Amino acid sequence: MPSPELPQGLSELAPRYDAILCDVWGVIHNGREHFEAPCAALARFGAGHGPVVLISNAPRPSAALHGQLDGLNVPRSAWSAFVTSGDATRPLLADRAPGPVWAIGPLDRDRPLYEGLDLEFADGPADAAFICCTGPNDEMNDAAEDYRAQLEVAAGRELLFVCANPDRWVQKGDRLILCAGGLAELYETLGGHVQIAGKPHAPIYDLALKEAERQAGRPLDRSRILCIGDGMSTDVAGAQRQGLDCLFLWEGVHAADLVQAGDAETARAVAEFMARHGTLARYAMPRLAW
Repeated sequence: MPSPELPQGLSELAPRYDAILCDVWGVIHNGREHFEAPCAALARFGAGHGPVVLISNAPRPSAALHGQLDGLNVPRSAWSAFVTSGDATRPLLADRAPGPVWAIGPLDRDRPLYEGLDLEFADGPADAAFICCTGPNDEMNDAAEDYRAQLEVAAGRELLFVCANPDRWVQKGDRLILCAGGLAELYETLGGHVQIAGKPHAPIYDLALKEAERQAGRPLDRSRILCIGDGMSTDVAGAQRQGLDCLFLWEGVHAADLVQAGDAETARAVAEFMARHGTLARYAMPRLAW
């Protein structure tokens, strides 16, 4: 069983890479506050080595989230560009216009995802042509099972479920919050078909790699691009599918799982955890630091 390298900081890896594709939630902020050391590490890489492209499974277009990062005091020096699952999902929605679409999720917040696509909205699965889910309607209180009855109707009608945020859970402060990926998982168990453009799937990486090359002003060797993230099924699996090196941060969304697995300070414990998920990252650290 191969074990990841355990660098003390990003400074050990920086000379090997010309660009970084970095996860956002759980790596540089938790939805309530930014993480100072990871932001500083990314800023130092950006200043001395190459572009940092944030790559997030957020369901809204990246331009709609710049203000959120500013509000959390994430310094602009920590990133060069921002690509989201919302950016990668919009072409899927445009291809299915005018719908109508049954939009699951807080529409007031997520309306930028649909703007300019000439989509009509359905009241529910009975009169929809397809589904787009950005998350639960009430992320602080809803459970996936709350949607079972309506999703059973949708599956019976063979509606496509476009999942705009593949994450199953995200850590918000000290709570784990249900995401659209959790509802997509339930829909698949009901026999429904799900389409995803965000991590770990190719469309979002295609966008991020193009943006990294645009920021660098030249073509980039994929062997010199580093992915950073804390999610096994999204960040690590996505990098692995793309043939990109990955730095896994084990004190993120999987922190409790690794504590249960044993000593989270050892390469062996992390390697065993990755093996159980069928993934492998080249490097692992508890949290990002320079």
